[in-house]
Amino acid sequence: MTVRPLTSLSEDERIFQSAVLDYARNKVGPRVHAMDEAAKIDADLIPGLFELGLMGVEVPEALGGAGGQFFDAILAVEALATVDPSVSVFVDVQNTLVNNALLRWGTADLQKRYLPKMCSEWVGSYCLSEASSGSDAFALKTRADRVDGGWKLSGTKLWITNGAEASLYIVLANVAPEKGYKGITAFVVERDFAGFTVGKKEDKLGIRASSTTELLLDGVFVPDANVLGEVGVGYKIAIETLNEGRIGIGAQMIGLAQGAFDYAMKYMLERQQFGRPIAEFQGLEFQYAQVATEIEAARLMVYNAARLKDAGQPFVKEAAMAKLFSSQVAERAASLAIEFLGGVGFTKEYPVEKFFRDAKIGKIYEGTSNMQLSTIGKLLRKAYSSRK
Repeated sequence: MTVRPLTSLSEDERIFQSAVLDYARNKVGPRVHAMDEAAKIDADLIPGLFELGLMGVEVPEALGGAGGQFFDAILAVEALATVDPSVSVFVDVQNTLVNNALLRWGTADLQKRYLPKMCSEWVGSYCLSEASSGSDAFALKTRADRVDGGWKLSGTKLWITNGAEASLYIVLANVAPEKGYKGITAFVVERDFAGFTVGKKEDKLGIRASSTTELLLDGVFVPDANVLGEVGVGYKIAIETLNEGRIGIGAQMIGLAQGAFDYAMKYMLERQQFGRPIAEFQGLEFQYAQVATEIEAARLMVYNAARLKDAGQPFVKEAAMAKLFSSQVAERAASLAIEFLGGVGFTKEYPVEKFFRDAKIGKIYEGTSNMQLSTIGKLLRKAYSSRK
């Protein structure tokens, strides 16, 4: 009997992953340092991401997409992150947050109007966070007031990924603050809607080429047709979308960890001290054997969560665990990679210091590690309480 490992891929999945890796290494790789220094993604890369189908992985072919599965998007995010986590999260947000929300909650009209553009030219952004709304995701101050034919949005969004490049934004606002989270509604906003402005871009520690901006909404008119889902169910859209998005962050983190590890292993096999490669010294051997094991374990968790999602099975606990653990592994792998390289690992001439800076965000965005632990704890209590 042949047993297929959970991390094994089908032939189509291997071909797809290989194509993404080739693009990442040949097209993205030479630009990574310059993009990090400029804190901006190279615009010349973006058309290639569309041409490869990476900006519309799950969108049906009839709407211009690749017609793939969620797992395919996860493979793409992981592969890109082995070279540049900034480009990886650029693709991740497009697929796991924006396109997924339109596919799950959008009307036929919204999907027909926007998804073909999302697969060919438009970048998307998901806009939930505010100054008072972080881990307390539903403490929104952004208002949506009813007017003839639609709504007027007013407020400020912060920490918005892809904010600088996006043409389409899914904006969460509250139509009835007195109802609390039951007033939260999702709106599909185009960049050129009157009153909508992209504000300052954050100067960040890591994933610097990925834009993180504020958004200013000054009475932005959004027609009724651009309400995503139903009025008052935005909280549900946010929860379900972020649950899926966490698997994407997990994929980014395992790709990052693998990229740092691959570079460190190559270096340790070439670098000689006392007449032999430093990889042969037990003091290093035990450390890289341990971290390689942790990367593989994290990959199993991420792949398992993605497969469960595609199969229509419960995956929230698995997604939280995958994000939690993969972000821990990524930080540890990148940190050790610097130590494995020694002094040169601490310089910007080598890529591992960037992987180390990029890794930190994994424990913060799309739900901090503490929030993942809280989710896991609640689900465990529920499961054990139901046992006879």
